[in-house]
Amino acid sequence: MDTVSKSQRSYNMSRIRSKNTKPEIVVRQKLYNQGLRYRLHVKHLSGRPDIVIKKYKLIIEIRGCFWHGHRDCKYYSSPKTNSSYWSEKISRNKKRDKENGERLIKEGFKVFIIWECETKKIEVLNSKVEEIVSYKETLM
Repeated sequence: MDTVSKSQRSYNMSRIRSKNTKPEIVVRQKLYNQGLRYRLHVKHLSGRPDIVIKKYKLIIEIRGCFWHGHRDCKYYSSPKTNSSYWSEKISRNKKRDKENGERLIKEGFKVFIIWECETKKIEVLNSKVEEIVSYKETLM
């Protein structure tokens, strides 16, 4: 059973953004501080990736743990109400993520995925950003 009213739940869900989320901003700041310049939500690429570094053919996707079904994560739990809708929704999101990633790889991009929970732990985030920077340096 839901702990808030239907109208309150509707309001809460309407406030959730798909762009410029806190995890995205944290990652972007780290990348910028490392000297990487990027474009956001490039329309002509499959799935409109969150961050694109065209010069090095890099894509960085920042995924919300709930919306993309991050397994074994404390930020993901299957909703108790309307569970069939949510399981289908999250399954579709996962399928779409996989298809978009495959298309981007076929176009020659290297795709990095950073999960929302990884942006909350500074050591993990730093290692992810370092992995991206190291990959960029191998291309130079």
